[in-house]
Amino acid sequence: MRILLVEDDLMIGQSLDRALTGAGMAVDWVRTGQDCISSIRGTDYGLLLLDLGLPDCSGLEILQSIRSHNCPTPVVIITARDDVTTRIAGLDGGADDYLIKPFDFDELGARIRAVARRHQGHASPLMIAGAVELDLVRHVVSYRGSSSLLPSREFALLRALAERPGAILSRGQLEDRLYDWGREVESNAVDVLIHYIRRKFDKDIIRNVRGIGWMIPE
Repeated sequence: MRILLVEDDLMIGQSLDRALTGAGMAVDWVRTGQDCISSIRGTDYGLLLLDLGLPDCSGLEILQSIRSHNCPTPVVIITARDDVTTRIAGLDGGADDYLIKPFDFDELGARIRAVARRHQGHASPLMIAGAVELDLVRHVVSYRGSSSLLPSREFALLRALAERPGAILSRGQLEDRLYDWGREVESNAVDVLIHYIRRKFDKDIIRNVRGIGWMIPE
């Protein structure tokens, strides 16, 4: 999942960036409301982590702006503001969840997964696409009687394909889902990940459509 982190505090931002990246997520980190608006207009993010106390505007104003333009990206507010009025304003304004600082990263990860499941229409932590079953919490994949715990990047690639079984995703689309701005991506990075996944299961777990991209059959 590719996440846009909007946090102006340097130490908190660095900590969240490291933790989310270590959990296998691609993170683009910005520190102002204007940079948030510019980023979300140009990139399809899986989730927005939004601080409310930004230097140039309120996070609630950002939320109002993106929702008024029908942006469907799930939003989790992360803030030290714990008064009931602000919590109500955030949730009524279109946020999917509200987490008060300081918080435990494991709880943040669980809330991110829960919001992503709801957004994708999955109440269960299991995602099923054709013959592929993904445990979104444990990162275990099952396919035709075989199960394996996948490293974060391999799991993220398979999840991106499993979200739309039967749909073909190009190399560029997969790279956008897996890597953030600051990461230099090798030209064969996607091919290597797919090779590792196929080696654990079977070559048919991911189908190649020559000249177009890859898919998981429905």
